[in-house]
Amino acid sequence: MAVDGLVLLALFGMGAVTYATRVGGFWLMRFVTISPRVEAALRAIPISVMTAGLAPMALASGPAEALGYVVAIVLMVIVRFDILAAFGGVAAVALARHLMAGGGT
Repeated sequence: MAVDGLVLLALFGMGAVTYATRVGGFWLMRFVTISPRVEAALRAIPISVMTAGLAPMALASGPAEALGYVVAIVLMVIVRFDILAAFGGVAAVALARHLMAGGGT
């Protein structure tokens, strides 16, 4: 399978921009005094990113995906661990699809 050079260039470019954004964010945070308000804002970032990423998919999909979205958000609020919340949402979608397909009988 041949790999298009333009695709590789785009992938490396996106990786470089992502890396620069992360490094730049860490560098800029050296100059920010962490007050309780800033700390609260930083703690809210994972749930807002998860919500922004999942909401359009849940609204455009079926009931299983909407359930998975709700489960992921609830888990995120309870456990404050985004990876665990994402896995819980995926598990909820898989279980709901299985049950809706008649697999629970």
